[in-house]
Amino acid sequence: MSLTIYQLKPRFQACLRPLVARLAQAGVTANQVTLLACAVSVLIGLALFFLPCSLAWFGLIPAWMFLRMALNAIDGMLAREHGQRSTLGAYLNELTDVLSDAALYLPFARIAPFDPFWVAAVALMAALSEMSGLQGATVGAGRRYDGPMGKSDRAFVFGALGLIVACFGQPGGLPAAWSPLGWVLPAVAAMTAWSIHNRIQSGVRASHERSH
Repeated sequence: MSLTIYQLKPRFQACLRPLVARLAQAGVTANQVTLLACAVSVLIGLALFFLPCSLAWFGLIPAWMFLRMALNAIDGMLAREHGQRSTLGAYLNELTDVLSDAALYLPFARIAPFDPFWVAAVALMAALSEMSGLQGATVGAGRRYDGPMGKSDRAFVFGALGLIVACFGQPGGLPAAWSPLGWVLPAVAAMTAWSIHNRIQSGVRASHERSH
């Protein structure tokens, strides 16, 4: 399996475990955390796209990407380690991730040199990537997280882009010196497509091995 940021998740979870225990004792549920993360992601994405705010506000994206990763880990730990697993939670966990990703990618469509076509392409490939990962479970191969461009990796890339826009942006887009950044989104789309291929291949292989 290709190396991705996702493989650092166990260490991240270990740091969060004491906080998760306190949240569980306070009555916070996994589904509440999931919905909160989605709601804030959508609000940030829509605000940055539609409101005439300074490009400095794109600094919210890297900050929120990190906090959202923490919330995603927290809701999973609440579900697994504190008896909060549910069918509804399984649906919410996957669907809100896809919606949140699309919302947080959207603001880049208004910033040169990022092409709106490639912003849409990345959002579509991200959704297909999660679908291909989920499909592994339906064929007895388990949920697939193969890279090289998984959810956490995309969060890192878009967080870095948000930081660049916040620090160096100007009305109408980034300075001309940053024009090569226009190739970042096509590269992300291509690497996400390769992740889809890897997830399908590993899922088929694992299913075949299981049946034999």
